[in-house]
Amino acid sequence: SVLSSLNHCIEDILPNAQVVVKDAKEKGFYNLLDAHSNKWEEKWSHSDIVIKGDIKAQQAIRFNIFQLNQTYTGEDNRLNIGPKGFTGEKYGGSTYWDTEAFCVPFYLGTAPKEVCKNLLLYRYKQLDKAIENAHLLGFKNGAALYPMVTMNGEECHNEWEITFEEIHRNGAIAMAIYKYINYTGDSSYLEDFGLEVLIAIARFWQQRVNFSKAKDKYVILGVTGPNEYENNVNNNWYTNTIAVWCLKYTIESLEELKNNNFHRFKEIVSKTNMDYRPEINAWKDIIENMYYPYDEKNKLFLQQEGYLDKEQINAEDIPSGQRPINQHWSWDRILRSCFIKQADVVQGLYFFEENYTKETLKRNFDFYEKHTVNESSLSPCIYSVIASKTGDIEKAYELYLRTARLDLDDYNNEVNEGLHITSMAGTWISIVEGFGGMRVIEGTLQFNPLIPHNWKSYSFSINFRENILKINVSHSNIKIKNDKGDQIMISVNDKKYIIEKDATLEV
Repeated sequence: SVLSSLNHCIEDILPNAQVVVKDAKEKGFYNLLDAHSNKWEEKWSHSDIVIKGDIKAQQAIRFNIFQLNQTYTGEDNRLNIGPKGFTGEKYGGSTYWDTEAFCVPFYLGTAPKEVCKNLLLYRYKQLDKAIENAHLLGFKNGAALYPMVTMNGEECHNEWEITFEEIHRNGAIAMAIYKYINYTGDSSYLEDFGLEVLIAIARFWQQRVNFSKAKDKYVILGVTGPNEYENNVNNNWYTNTIAVWCLKYTIESLEELKNNNFHRFKEIVSKTNMDYRPEINAWKDIIENMYYPYDEKNKLFLQQEGYLDKEQINAEDIPSGQRPINQHWSWDRILRSCFIKQADVVQGLYFFEENYTKETLKRNFDFYEKHTVNESSLSPCIYSVIASKTGDIEKAYELYLRTARLDLDDYNNEVNEGLHITSMAGTWISIVEGFGGMRVIEGTLQFNPLIPHNWKSYSFSINFRENILKINVSHSNIKIKNDKGDQIMISVNDKKYIIEKDATLEV
């Protein structure tokens, strides 16, 4: 029996451990084994993905789902997900923005909503620490900067270019709140917990921008975007974009609460010491006047100002003996190169794809993908989703295999440090949101599926708002069974259907 002072007084650990051992002995080995097996059977029934015709792809996704399910159960909102899970000591088990940006969709789709809610509550309970972190950097008025790396809400990272500059992580916290509410429909979370976090994040962005007279726009200077092969840059497109989105979402959420529950609205305004109209007006001014680096000639969102000043070389032209470059090149050489560690502009396209045409998505994808070395485990899955969105199934499949078999095939020569748990959630995303084309738009579950040429079919389950749906995609059709729950309206290839209880839709 293994017990911890996290849950027991020190003096009670030994007697409580003895109670657990006695209970286990009375139950007996085979009863314990049966209980264990039954629990795993339940997990697999909700989270398994079956791929027919491609054993490498099948092995990979099941390996990843297994690791995700044994890493986090969602039963305790004091706990979170370390990038290595329990498989290695690198990162020390700390929490990163990876959880909100990559893991939330997996747990939303495969587990009861309480599991993902506990990930959000973990951050809510650390809001005071996030405000303290921002205060130490000179921010005021309840502005919050969530830590890059943490165990207890305090910043535990020790590299200045990450700790102080990779501030886009604040946006991932807000995005997780949005995704949870959009997916589950649990708007009560916003008024009970989420709005306090959003207000504190919005206040941070308001103070972090400054107005450039030269540009006649607001700018965000001295940042590191998701691409950590670029430090201390000005106007990272992704950071500017998600900062504005955070301000918009906070305003929309406050206005909605004001209209629907004025009493609770007043409570939150009072609790956060909000000077409502002046703060809202300041946020709106930033929204309307933010600067976004853009190359008019090539019609590209620029990763940051000056990105095109770099010598433009394709990643495929790097000699194989020099890959990964972070193990062969000096940091000086890396930082001066055009090479991208992980999705940066494309990360923004993934989060906000509804704002852009397919032509815009494809143009930016094609440009940035050829410069990306994918030396972050978090990168290939995002590129795979956008490749699927633009209809490039071959590229989407190539990138799916890279993210799915990252650890099994040790692409980055670092599996000895532990597995990449959070990117494993990205593997699930690349199938369900990528190939399956699953989105939730205005409360409706939508599918616009593709299938790799060498697959016969693939299937997965989705837990959505009291319904469990079984989805099977082949080259000839998509079948969706309403396995549990009342009738539900869904969309397939932009056409709406109603599926009755226990019925199957075939399109």
